[in-house]
Amino acid sequence: YRNHSPLMSFGASFVSFLNAMMTFEEEKMQLACDDLKATEKLCESEEAGVIETIKNKIKKNVDGRKSTLSMIDRLQRQIIVADCQVYLAVLSFVKQELSAYIKGGWILRKAWKIYNKCYTDINTLQEIYQKKTTQESLTSDAANDNHIAAEGVTEDSLNRLKGAVSFGYGLFHLCISMVPPNLLKIINLLGFPGDRLQGLSSLMYASESKDMKAPLATLALLWYHTVVRPFFALDGSDNKAGLKEAKEILAKKESAYPNSSLFMFFKGRIQRLECQINSALTSFHTALELATDQREIQHVCLYEIGWCSMIEMNFKDAFESFERLKNESRWSQCYYAYLTAVCQGATGDVSGAQNVFKEVQKLFKRKNNQIEQFSVKKADRFRKQMPTKELCVLASIEVLYLWKALPNCSLSNLQHMSQACHDVDDSSAAGLRNLLLGAIHKCLGNSEDAIQYFQRAAKDELCRQSNLYVQPYACYELGCILLDNPETVPRGKTLLLQAKEEFSGYDFENRLHVRIHAALASLREVVPQ
Repeated sequence: YRNHSPLMSFGASFVSFLNAMMTFEEEKMQLACDDLKATEKLCESEEAGVIETIKNKIKKNVDGRKSTLSMIDRLQRQIIVADCQVYLAVLSFVKQELSAYIKGGWILRKAWKIYNKCYTDINTLQEIYQKKTTQESLTSDAANDNHIAAEGVTEDSLNRLKGAVSFGYGLFHLCISMVPPNLLKIINLLGFPGDRLQGLSSLMYASESKDMKAPLATLALLWYHTVVRPFFALDGSDNKAGLKEAKEILAKKESAYPNSSLFMFFKGRIQRLECQINSALTSFHTALELATDQREIQHVCLYEIGWCSMIEMNFKDAFESFERLKNESRWSQCYYAYLTAVCQGATGDVSGAQNVFKEVQKLFKRKNNQIEQFSVKKADRFRKQMPTKELCVLASIEVLYLWKALPNCSLSNLQHMSQACHDVDDSSAAGLRNLLLGAIHKCLGNSEDAIQYFQRAAKDELCRQSNLYVQPYACYELGCILLDNPETVPRGKTLLLQAKEEFSGYDFENRLHVRIHAALASLREVVPQ
């Protein structure tokens, strides 16, 4: 039916899109593009708005049943077209080329206009129904109501359509709300707004609706609360923000999906954020077993198992997980090779680690990918000289820091990490060591010690040669600590602006800019937009 039914066609295209995004295989990405374009072509509808169409139908006194189908069908098709355009834009962005970004931006602009129009139209129709039920409508409105009622448009059908449009509408708002100011100007030119609360409420509506994308909206909310919020520090130093919402969603939906590997995965994410690492590992292993026929979900679980093992400083298990990902995953073998080598070296097998470090350069495929650039840069040193166990442990703590995983570590493991940093006697790593010690002491609640280490890291000029990101990150961390004290807020703000404006060209620059944007937004006591 995919060649005749818009919904069936969209369902098939969406599966193609998911396969492409999980594997990043070129042929699957091309197939997804072709499928989405075919669905879009099938759904192309007239440009007239729904409300205008209703008015025209009333004026012309056209047969009710016929116009009902066209009205509901028109809305459904427009939403599907917008969804297809969003997914096509995502497939463009994955290429990480300037032309692809420009193309993707314009596709998104078109999608946003459709979402916004449909959302407004559906809300207007719902208001008409509300007036009808409360019998407060005027005579002219009543005529409209009677006509719509005669057409057989039900409130349920409108609610379902609102659920359908709320998914894309909410995702738009949520994503744009996190964009840092330097990109926001470009996005504003394209006409996108960004309201985090609107995005969350729309996704919540979609997740509670009867639309086919309701489970996706639920997963999107869980992803936002358990992955995005802590990773981008959208709530400042509150590392557990979003847990309450995530738990509520999981409790509400878990019974509906008792054997879902994805829901078990998110349960593990919540446990990890609560520093219950052993429980998280159990959940991730369970999710891994549930996903026996889903290779991509298995890889996501393996990734988390690797990270949880690193958090526990169990480098042997971490090595096994990352090595399997290096051999099986097609996403970023370069990155997985680096993590494999780091963990292998941290176990003491420095010779084996060096062999894997040498593989990193060979597996470097995506030249514009920040993670792969970082991996190659870091591996290059150990490719040329034998790594030490101490430096590999330091490298593991470094990735835990950069991926915002240190707050998930237990106090005892943080103390072990602190000692491991002190064990490193390498002048070229002094700035990095101070940055990591500052972050560890911050997690331990030792603000004064943290400030001292961050100050040392911020002043370390030697790190400009090997770890360019250390100084801006140290300024950011120092600024965040100072923001917690009303007396030092001005100094903290100055440091955040310094981190944002005085440094460029370092690893994970955009990542830090998002965090700085969130910190400055919280300072203004507004929701990040």
